[in-house]
Amino acid sequence: MEVQTVPSMTIKDATQYLESQLAPLYDAGEAQAIAAWVMEDLCAMDTLNLRMHGEELLSAAQQSDMEAYLQQLQQYVPVQYVLGKSYFFGYTFYVNPDVLIPRPETEELVDLVLQYVKAQPGRPLRVLEVGAGSGCISIALKKKAPQLQLTSVDIAAGALAVARKNAVALQADVAFVEGDFLDEAIWPQLGPVDIIVSNPPYITEAEQEAMETHVLEQEPHSALFVTNGDPQQFYRSIARFAAHYLQPGGAVFLELNQHFAGATQALYQAEGWTADLLRDLNDNDRMLRCTR
Repeated sequence: MEVQTVPSMTIKDATQYLESQLAPLYDAGEAQAIAAWVMEDLCAMDTLNLRMHGEELLSAAQQSDMEAYLQQLQQYVPVQYVLGKSYFFGYTFYVNPDVLIPRPETEELVDLVLQYVKAQPGRPLRVLEVGAGSGCISIALKKKAPQLQLTSVDIAAGALAVARKNAVALQADVAFVEGDFLDEAIWPQLGPVDIIVSNPPYITEAEQEAMETHVLEQEPHSALFVTNGDPQQFYRSIARFAAHYLQPGGAVFLELNQHFAGATQALYQAEGWTADLLRDLNDNDRMLRCTR
């Protein structure tokens, strides 16, 4: 789709123009939010200042960037990839198509781990994250609880490059390991640990039809989909790892596929865990807290 050539615009006009161009692709609220995010980035202003300076003209460079961004957005590229950043737990993370875009639901998983950590003051806890992605989980944990020793494993070199970049930018000491967690040969170098946390691939191929275009076509499939149609693939592997490498009194925290959450809970209960199924802010079964 070609982007229209437009004359010099004020900030206010440019915002309205973006909203009108995005309206056929997104619902009204999302189109407004994306337009606001683009304008905040272009003008280096927050929402309040954008309104206060709404009659100021965009520079030629700003307008050129806006139209380049719009062209990508009209091809369903998520705004986070277009701008190269996303926000998670109060921090700004670099993102690109090698990693999933951090979700608000995953912030709740991080908060759950931090609650557990606060209940055990003074212990030098070792944490393993299965599936580093952008590094947002491990880095947020390290920033909020500097005493933690973090290791994060991922099979994708591209994702680990993003995670390491974020760790440097946010000054978070996290050890990133490249490897396939499903290959038990790498487990000895990952443990022992006191906490396991993971938002693993858990979507089955059958669920693709219900997914939004900008997720299905843009975000990395290796981080979204299980490879064998088994939504419990990673959860079983994590349970086996925990049986050998989780220290006594340790805990496992998992983000879940809401459609298979009960089955995941049953899997851990069958292995002797106390497995608490927790809902997210959208009232979906989203997290599992496992202790024994």
